[in-house]
Amino acid sequence: MRHRKSNVKLGRTASHRDAMLRNMATSMFRHEQLQTTVAKGKALKPLVDKLVTLAKKGDLEARRRIHSILRNETVAKQLIETAKDRFSNRESGYTIVVKNGHRRGDRAPMILLRLCTLADVKVIPGSGSAGIKVKTDRGRRVAASRAATTGRPAATPAATMDLTKRAAEAPLAVVPLDMAPPTEDPIAEAPLTEAPLAEAPLAEASPEAAPGEAPEATAEPSDDEK
Repeated sequence: MRHRKSNVKLGRTASHRDAMLRNMATSMFRHEQLQTTVAKGKALKPLVDKLVTLAKKGDLEARRRIHSILRNETVAKQLIETAKDRFSNRESGYTIVVKNGHRRGDRAPMILLRLCTLADVKVIPGSGSAGIKVKTDRGRRVAASRAATTGRPAATPAATMDLTKRAAEAPLAVVPLDMAPPTEDPIAEAPLTEAPLAEAPLAEASPEAAPGEAPEATAEPSDDEK
């Protein structure tokens, strides 16, 4: 039974698996990123984090252990010299895993495993031993990984802010008042003309009628009288 055995066999013998992970770790630190399958990436990630922790420690024992795993002298020396300053704000999680589609042929899920940089994190005030809390920005990491894979430059928030700042600082063209063309109001109000009110003719009352009495109606002549 496989009780308390956390390693992954990956379909290889122990010596083959150790040599493969050692070579993958060397390539990872040489190129700072590696494209592999999900299973191999999960097996490689703990080894890479362990090597970065040893490099940050920097004593004689840590150096010897790094050289025993990374057989390339140049890559091991470069890791020891740069890890302490590069990962000073992080205590763990020195790698970033980004899904990268499927492999042609067997459709195996692929990932892009790369080392974390200062451009991939946001340092915000918070509690902790170092007094800071590091929060990763996944959207920026995915864009940067896709740009590294496809070769197309990714738009960064810094570039967008730079363009906005340039537009805000651009001088405005000032035109003197005597040279400025006269502006006309597009909605000109037409002058209001008052139309004369038509007065209705008043019926003149007969002088015989009393002021309080209505005039008597005159009877029309009949046909015999005509």
